[in-house]
Amino acid sequence: MKSQGQHWCSSSDKNCKVSFREKLLIIDSNLGVQDVENLKFLCIGLVPNKKLEKSSSASDVFEHLLAEDLLSEDDPFFLAELLYIIRQKKLLQHLNYTKGEVERLLPTRQRVSLFRNLLYELSEGIDSENLKDMIFLLKDSLPKTEMTSLSFLAFLEKQGKIDEDNLTCLEDLCTTVVPKLLRNIEKYKREKAVQIVTPPVDKEAESYQGEEELVSQTDVKTFLEALPRATVYRMNRNHRGLCVIVNNHSFTSLKDRQGTHKDAEILSHVFQWLGFTVHIHNNVTKVEMEEVLQRQKCNPAHADGDCFVFCILTHGRFGAVYSSDEALIPIREIMSHFTALQCPRLAEKPKLFFIQACQGEEIQPSVSIEADALNPEKAPTSLQDSIPAEADFLLGLATVPGYVSFRHVEEGSWYIQSLCNHLKKLVPRHEDILSILTAVNDDVSRRVDKQGTKKQMPQPAFTLRKKLVFPVPLDALSL
Repeated sequence: MKSQGQHWCSSSDKNCKVSFREKLLIIDSNLGVQDVENLKFLCIGLVPNKKLEKSSSASDVFEHLLAEDLLSEDDPFFLAELLYIIRQKKLLQHLNYTKGEVERLLPTRQRVSLFRNLLYELSEGIDSENLKDMIFLLKDSLPKTEMTSLSFLAFLEKQGKIDEDNLTCLEDLCTTVVPKLLRNIEKYKREKAVQIVTPPVDKEAESYQGEEELVSQTDVKTFLEALPRATVYRMNRNHRGLCVIVNNHSFTSLKDRQGTHKDAEILSHVFQWLGFTVHIHNNVTKVEMEEVLQRQKCNPAHADGDCFVFCILTHGRFGAVYSSDEALIPIREIMSHFTALQCPRLAEKPKLFFIQACQGEEIQPSVSIEADALNPEKAPTSLQDSIPAEADFLLGLATVPGYVSFRHVEEGSWYIQSLCNHLKKLVPRHEDILSILTAVNDDVSRRVDKQGTKKQMPQPAFTLRKKLVFPVPLDALSL
């Protein structure tokens, strides 16, 4: 790559622009019709829409980039970024870049927004059958014209159905038609949250560990320190709130969850200590689960409470949990009962959900360790985006997408036991809930089974607006 300030030729040389335009023309000749549409889509928000709509070739797009000072012979990086995104990496050589150089510079020089990148990634994952199904679901609100996956997403954006802070429509479509794409949306949300509180860093200064990498302890600390001290959830109402525990031990045909009573006991003990009124429901069927959710949604006690906690101990798979009669219930469906619209008494109050269940494929456990996974999936791992698209929710999953969570048949699960022990230890130190969950992540990630081969990593996700710090109980807790 040319060094900073280096030109292909002298700026006084009349042939310089010709040479540069020749390079652009070569790139243009190697791009097809769909490539042009991809370029136009990625330039939305950077180039006026009317200009993009009139562009029929890559050279038209390049002309607009030149006019908007987004492209020049001195700095062709934005075009290099575009070519990299649309997977035309061989053409980078005409701009004197390599794939590696573009990747190294992207963290500090990226012009295409995270949201625009997300939509492009999703368009690549929506095949013709998926698109047909999505169009069917939204038929009444779509124009009667042929659409590509890209033009479909562009239309949703133009109509205001989706934007960088509102992905509900997109999430619902993906959940119904192509659930694996929810992983892309979850990744976008994590990156967007980190982007808000951390400046860009050079890729050489920070290593990345793949798509499923969680927000690091450093990122969480940075996020929390960036919040004003006044932004702490109120914790001085008449009572702390309600804690509901759904504890499924026995199933119609699936294996009993030995040791789950230990998790239910410690959760009940700890949350009572924190001031919550605890209700335990054992071996809950799908119908009974709906009754519990409806009853809690309308519970008048929420009006005088500070917080709400809902714990589920059961078997599970990708973004869903099993009832005792083996109905698969999406986590998002459970949490949606407690949005501000559905449950006004909990509006602007923290709502915490802790789930001990697998989110992926079962593996062979050792003698005293069991995995809370059923009917192994062979599809790519993905995290169902389970949190409703509004503030004040926290979801603590026992494991990251695609992996099992472990439960000792006598001592209870790694995750729930660690969560309760860290609440007991860190609440008296005035630690907030996200710091506590970070400590839980560290603890569980260090655990291994007797053979030293099985490991687990929990995953928190949240839309909390403030720090959540439980008041220190007056009495010490003995477990």
